[in-house]
Amino acid sequence: MPYEGGPMTEAMYYVLLALVHPNHGYQLMNEIEEVSKGRVKMGPGTMYGVLTRLQKDKLIVVVNDDGRRKTYSITEDGRRALKGEYERLKSMVDDGKIIKEDRYE
Repeated sequence: MPYEGGPMTEAMYYVLLALVHPNHGYQLMNEIEEVSKGRVKMGPGTMYGVLTRLQKDKLIVVVNDDGRRKTYSITEDGRRALKGEYERLKSMVDDGKIIKEDRYE
């Protein structure tokens, strides 16, 4: 069943983006900061809340759990949802081009 949770939060989007390559918690926080070019700094509370939600929605899975840390990976449904969100965000940016046309000045 495809993801139908509506628009993603910024945190959901960046966690999925960072999980294109499997990662564990601490590494994931660094990857999110890197992939967002420093714009997004996610704390552990937010990140683990998002990871729980994404697991529930079957957009990510635990691929390794050594008892000390869990490694997460995006699922095919997660990839489709991420691509859909990317397209939605791109459309929003395209819609905003009206601002460049001096209609609001």
